[in-house]
Amino acid sequence: MDLFAKKAEQPKLFRDKELNDRIPDDLFLACPYCGAQSYSKALGTFRVCGNCGYGFRLQARERVALMTDEFTEFDADIKVDPTAFPGYEQKLERAQQQTDLNDSVLTGLARIEDVPTALAVMDSYFIMGSLGTITGEKITRLFEHATTHQLSVVLFAASGGARMQEGIMSLMQMAKVSAAVAEHQEAGLTYLVVLTDPTMGGVTASFAMQGDIILAEPHALIGFAGRRVIEQTIHEQLPKEFQRAEQLLEHGFVDAIVQRADLTATIAHLLRLHRVPAED
Repeated sequence: MDLFAKKAEQPKLFRDKELNDRIPDDLFLACPYCGAQSYSKALGTFRVCGNCGYGFRLQARERVALMTDEFTEFDADIKVDPTAFPGYEQKLERAQQQTDLNDSVLTGLARIEDVPTALAVMDSYFIMGSLGTITGEKITRLFEHATTHQLSVVLFAASGGARMQEGIMSLMQMAKVSAAVAEHQEAGLTYLVVLTDPTMGGVTASFAMQGDIILAEPHALIGFAGRRVIEQTIHEQLPKEFQRAEQLLEHGFVDAIVQRADLTATIAHLLRLHRVPAED
């Protein structure tokens, strides 16, 4: 046996580009919480992990389609001149194309099991749901409309925090929205928040935690500073459940954790209980 004989060249693998293009992306998905692999279509309409109940992230329009009987969008045409932050204008354009939104929140009037409400749904696919100038303006206008017309507000929070590209203008939205929330609550109207994965940063530090009723989806990440920042500050490793909805429920920051499939019925029930009687 000649150990040094030149081996015959193996034929190169040929990938059929047309066939490859027909193979769907995301056929199997790993749950971000428990790591279980799921066949994408097996997640069902609500896109929930069958192993742990974690709800995969939804785009704002997907959630509206799941939750509402009717929806009329507000302020889809608001625009501001982007800052001179390098690459920001291009990033905004990509996010707008991907989500069909002008910014990171979808607002409007909705009917949930035929109960009228003002609805805001933040979209984590739009620059991680970050709080920008348009986001704050849309949510503020929604609260003002709800106060004038004696409507409850339902807000689905999903955000990585304030949008750094807009600097102080982004941080100002925390105070602006909070003021509109306060006026709405002083009018005796109900504000219901659903915390979804993730709800972090300035959004958590302001209007996401100001609801009269605060619900959360299972295992949603909720907090202000990120885990790594805190670990580096205190020089300790944090437990897996840190900043998860279950821990916040245990410590009184959340009123209830509701499975995604039950959210529509739960929200409609709460809205009926807190509906303002019509004037004679």
